[in-house]
Amino acid sequence: MEDAGGTGIAAPQVHEPHRIVVFRVPDERVSGMPEDSPQDLTVLVNPVVELIGNERALGWEGCLSVPGLRGVVPRHLRIRYRGTSPEAEVIERTVEGFHARVVQHECDHLDGILYPQRMTDHRLLVFLEELQRHPIDLASFLAGNRTG
Repeated sequence: MEDAGGTGIAAPQVHEPHRIVVFRVPDERVSGMPEDSPQDLTVLVNPVVELIGNERALGWEGCLSVPGLRGVVPRHLRIRYRGTSPEAEVIERTVEGFHARVVQHECDHLDGILYPQRMTDHRLLVFLEELQRHPIDLASFLAGNRTG
C-alpha cells in the first residue's frame, strides 16, 4: 500500500481470504468537515459499515487493483464503522469526508466490489496520465462544459 502511494488496502487485494482492511487518512486528504480528521494507520478486522443519511458526494478515486485509472465515484458523506483491531480491541467511529470515502472503498473490496462498479458516469473513468495532463474541473463537467 505504501510502496504504491495508496491510502488503503484490503486483504483480498493481496490474495488473503480475510475480512481485514488497512487504511490511513493523511493530513493532506482531510476535507475540513468536522468528523474528517487525520487517522494513523488502522487495521480493521471484520468491519461493518453503516451509512448515515442520504447525502452523497462525488470524488475521484483510484485503486491498486485498477492501476493507472481514476474515476469519479458517489459515496455517502457520513458513515459509522466498527470492527476490531488485531489485538481484539473494539474500534467504532463516526466519520465523514475522505475518511468515510476510504473506509467505504476498502470495505467494498471485502465484497468483491471495485470502484468502477459504483460509478454512475463512466465518461469520468480516465487514465491517470491523461488526467494529470488535462485536469477535469468536475463541477464544469457535470454542468455540461466538458472542457472546464
